Amino acid sequence: FESGIEHYARYRHLISSDRLPFVRASGSDRVIKSAEIWADAISFASNDVYHPETSVILPEVDGANNTLDDSMCPNAHSLTEVPNAWRDTFVPLIAARFNEAAPGADLDAEDVVNLMPLCAFETIFHRATSPFCNLFAFEEFEAHEYYDDLSRYYKTGPGNPLGPIQGVGYVNELLARLTSQPVRDHTQTNSTLDSSPDTFPLNRTFYADFSHDNQMVAIYSALGLFQREDGRAPSAEEMNPGRRWRISRMTPFSARMVVEKLTCDDGSDEEREYVRILVNDAVQPLTFCGAGADGVCALDDFVESQAYARGNGNGDWSKCFELD
Repeated sequence: FESGIEHYARYRHLISSDRLPFVRASGSDRVIKSAEIWADAISFASNDVYHPETSVILPEVDGANNTLDDSMCPNAHSLTEVPNAWRDTFVPLIAARFNEAAPGADLDAEDVVNLMPLCAFETIFHRATSPFCNLFAFEEFEAHEYYDDLSRYYKTGPGNPLGPIQGVGYVNELLARLTSQPVRDHTQTNSTLDSSPDTFPLNRTFYADFSHDNQMVAIYSALGLFQREDGRAPSAEEMNPGRRWRISRMTPFSARMVVEKLTCDDGSDEEREYVRILVNDAVQPLTFCGAGADGVCALDDFVESQAYARGNGNGDWSKCFELD
């Protein structure tokens, strides 16, 4: 709801009675509710002038093409070796402490890493720090954060050979919207929906898609965001405090990626189109398409930079279905 209010305040100049936000949602109940509550906030913020609705719900069932869910690559499995190696460097002391305090609990490493996020969930739900948080030291939460970073990096991130491919369909939909051209994709897009102006219009000024955090990570990876400059993968041996791949900044609660299409005067009395991407309000350094400190790059350069998506994953999509 707060996100909807914020988006209306920032982008209300793009909204009118005949240009309402076009809203899509993946088919999970919580995702649909998020879309509905966000749309309610637009109505509230506009004093009931505008009433956007969820126009498309993409089913989350086997065989359904869905660019808002990471479920269409059967051969994609989380790679757990590196995350578990890091987990086993900090969890045993916590498990021993708990098991000593609660005889018979028999908590193992997996139990501990699943318990720790309750601190955040309870804190957000009650809007006050949960007493559960006091069971862990600050350094232990830092170690768990890095465990989460590694888990996502090797799940739908670039550390998994079949991670980025799961974001390609959405990137190609994004390119279609930015260029007002039909979707060109042979991965997880729904060609029936994406070819209809009713279910995938190209003439709107505001689009809002509601998805899952794992899918957002796949989309970031397909786009080329949050990559290390040296190209090295995060490891179980060190926790770099200056790392860019930090899930708490990529998919926190109410995570969002905003892609802005800008029309600017280039100094020669001609207007050119540009792209800027914000993830949770942080402007992303689109160095791969020539952006400067302002994070803005020319639309044509941005489209050109997305060769992996435009090439349908360069063969990775077929690997999702290849038999061993």
